[in-house]
Amino acid sequence: MLIRALEWSIPKVNGSSRLPATASPTSSLAPRPTEISGLYSRLLSGKVDDLMRKDAAGFLRKQLAQLDGQTCELPGSVRELEAWMLTTARNATANYGAYLAQRKAGAPRRYFSNRAHALFFLRAMAPTKLVDGAWLFGLIAHWRNPRFSNLIRTYLEELGEGTPHKNHVLIYRELLARCGIDPLQGLDEPLFTQGLIQLALAYNAKDFLPEVIGFNLGYEQLPLHLLITAYELNELGLDPYYFTLHITVDNTDTGHARRAVRAVLDTLPKYGDADDFWRRVRAGCQLGGAGVGTCSVIDSFDMEDEVVRIFAQKSAAGQGAHSDYCRVAGRHINDWLADPDGIPDFLAALQKHGWIRRGEPVENSRFWGLLQGQRADMFGVFSHYELQLIYDWIRGDASIDGRAYNSLSTAGNQPQCPSFRAASRLTSFGDDANLAQGEAPDLLDSDLPVMLQDLAKLDEADQNLMLLDAMSPARHWTPAGLYATRLFCQRQL
Repeated sequence: MLIRALEWSIPKVNGSSRLPATASPTSSLAPRPTEISGLYSRLLSGKVDDLMRKDAAGFLRKQLAQLDGQTCELPGSVRELEAWMLTTARNATANYGAYLAQRKAGAPRRYFSNRAHALFFLRAMAPTKLVDGAWLFGLIAHWRNPRFSNLIRTYLEELGEGTPHKNHVLIYRELLARCGIDPLQGLDEPLFTQGLIQLALAYNAKDFLPEVIGFNLGYEQLPLHLLITAYELNELGLDPYYFTLHITVDNTDTGHARRAVRAVLDTLPKYGDADDFWRRVRAGCQLGGAGVGTCSVIDSFDMEDEVVRIFAQKSAAGQGAHSDYCRVAGRHINDWLADPDGIPDFLAALQKHGWIRRGEPVENSRFWGLLQGQRADMFGVFSHYELQLIYDWIRGDASIDGRAYNSLSTAGNQPQCPSFRAASRLTSFGDDANLAQGEAPDLLDSDLPVMLQDLAKLDEADQNLMLLDAMSPARHWTPAGLYATRLFCQRQL
């Protein structure tokens, strides 16, 4: 986890703090607007060649240059690492205790104003969360080196040791799917920075070993924002498991935080330049704060801007699909949707003519009746996330109750939505023991049968190469990747 997100100024756009598509850290070294997400996608394609590695290494050097000279939270000496780790954790838990006391005394949620705000956060963080643990991938091929044992163990645990409901990336993917969130489409370019750093480290471990170790050291410490995020997601009826799993696995006793400190001590050169190695470890730790931090993402939410973005995105598909009798303010709907820049005026017209009644229950808005209900003519046009956003936007201040758009009770007869844990107690999720066995034997997958056939034809050395490839950031969360991880753990650990 991040020690502390690097906060950089987010420019205002039409009075909001939403990140513009071309926003970037204030540096002439920053990549061009399309370079970050493009390289991110290439490295996640599953076919990484030397040119991609070179591009990724160049990106890392630019990021390190940007951070050069900035304050590093690591202590000046490696001998102070354990004390620093314990102090960092104590500060996080003490501040969390203060937060809980404030909430108990009646303070509102600190992060998420409503359910749509939380879903916006989950979507914006997807480029980072969908490559969770990737920075250590480049070391897995060197599992025979005992100095890497703590780092290898950390990577395998990020992969859930091949167990589906413990694989961090798969957990987040399933959370996004349940929330109806398209994770990457239309995201602002800077949101890919942190994920790209992790992928770039994954494929350049040989040249950036100290930076990999330093990144791991900083990223695996317990931050306050993780604790608050888990608490408020649960409060809003959203599954916090991805975040609570990190709280437990990153503990300072036997968890990733402790292992990260040990990894530094294990790999510190005994014959080389230990001071230069430590300098580079500190630089790698700073990479964990590059890009857009967690708190900046949360603060950037502007509900009005997000509604406009979604309607503008839909306009391309909706333009030309409406009949001539579909009119608002005397204009055909097709005309309104022909120009995405005119969406704010279209929404204003819907409100002026009573189709949308802001600040009232959604049942009073005729437009909502087109989206939900027995005769919802626009059923399926908007995703679950988009419906939640429109629902909260219409309700205005009342959306602070966190209620889901498809809640059985929308009339406000309950003051607050049930927490995720409270709702889960009323639901049977099946036998967890079966989940621990991995995929069901009859699971349909295009890669797993081929992998099983190929493994049977190879000797052990070539089998290991195949397993390592399947454990890459692009594949480890798939059925074949999960199987490869389980087999690797059985053989090597």
